[in-house]
Amino acid sequence: MAKKFILAFAVLTLIAAFAGTVPGVPTYKITLLQTSVVKDTELKAGDYRFSVGSEKVTIDVGKKTVEVPCKIENGDKKFDNTAIRYTQQNGKQIVSEIRVGGTKTRLIFN
Repeated sequence: MAKKFILAFAVLTLIAAFAGTVPGVPTYKITLLQTSVVKDTELKAGDYRFSVGSEKVTIDVGKKTVEVPCKIENGDKKFDNTAIRYTQQNGKQIVSEIRVGGTKTRLIFN
């Protein structure tokens, strides 16, 4: 009886750990400190999850997702922290680049 309980608990723990993730697609978290625009999509300040695919980024915005085309580059060394570069246009903060902390990945939004 105890073995069945431990096995069931282990299986449920694994399911919970991998729920909502797609194998092979890296997923990261980002915190926006101000309202920002990513390719015509306005994102309010807050925490977001995003996945990096080939030539696009998928951002989880509440219960929906937004796919944004981008150029993905790999640098020479890993970035210590996630950093966001902005350009200002018509009084709005436009995300132009994200350097993903802990990786060599640079996402460039034109």
